[in-house]
Amino acid sequence: MKKRFPLSPNPVGWYAVALSEQLAVGGVLPLSYLGQDLVAFRGDDGVARVLDAYCPHLGAHLGHGGVVEGATIRCPFHGWSFSGEGSCTKVPYAAKIPPGARVASWLVCERNGFVMIWYHPTKAPPSWDIPAIAEYQNEAWTPFTRRRWKIRTNIHEMGENGHDGAHFRYVHGLRNLPAPEPRFEGPTYTSHASTVMDTPFGGVIEGTLDIHSLGFGVGYVRFTGVIETLLVSTVTPLDDDHVEAMFSFTVRKLPDEGATAMVGATFIDEVAHQLEQDIPIWEHKTFLERPLLCESEGPIGAFRRWARQFYPELAPRPARTERALPVLVEE
Repeated sequence: MKKRFPLSPNPVGWYAVALSEQLAVGGVLPLSYLGQDLVAFRGDDGVARVLDAYCPHLGAHLGHGGVVEGATIRCPFHGWSFSGEGSCTKVPYAAKIPPGARVASWLVCERNGFVMIWYHPTKAPPSWDIPAIAEYQNEAWTPFTRRRWKIRTNIHEMGENGHDGAHFRYVHGLRNLPAPEPRFEGPTYTSHASTVMDTPFGGVIEGTLDIHSLGFGVGYVRFTGVIETLLVSTVTPLDDDHVEAMFSFTVRKLPDEGATAMVGATFIDEVAHQLEQDIPIWEHKTFLERPLLCESEGPIGAFRRWARQFYPELAPRPARTERALPVLVEE
């Protein structure tokens, strides 16, 4: 069978693996992301830590029955303890800790209510940070409303979809299409566009759409018009064939609490519905390394060129041996 996606399913980047609210002090959370079993725990110092899941002693899963002690997690099988850096700190029945007694640890960034880990296939350190956002825990904005999906697709496909302007008309039925001017700088993609949105009463409302993405895993979409809204989009690979996508919405409160709830929920439902319209296509399409694009579809090519940096296997090679790359061919 043809492999649906020819590159690594895990581009370099920061990926959300838990919500801060899921991990209380002393809490332990088993996870499965990036094709690996993991465990998250929060030490008595309040710091979230993530390790590979299996104890190197006899293979017990630290996330099922593991106990937090200070800033360490204790294995449920024989009581071995591991720090957030993965080193074994105690074997309760042995005077000497065996050499090499450690599990792999993950660099964690907890920000804006998300516990995120840094992924790089060679363990290279992060080349960008995740900024704090002003709307998070701001009294002028509502608490996050979450929508979550497990989708049979690749994270690259979802990222590219936002640069495919034509599909907004034919999949989502939108008549008034924004015309953003994308900017690709390092790991960051930004765009700004004026929008015209239809209302249920037959009129239109003018607004703006601002997008700020950091790699493939985290994006911020700010809407004005119907109601001022921030969408935090997080997408994390689960395995070679599936991703978890989560939309976290917050809206600026209107003077009337009931109006905030009604208008906000209507807008959130519409944005979530548009993603759900894409899912059947994503789950059954294949990725073409050399797509047949029209002149007006240049943003797809620009996106693919920008995306190369997140795949170490696409490092420059001699021209005669370089593999076919998933980028637009410019004649």
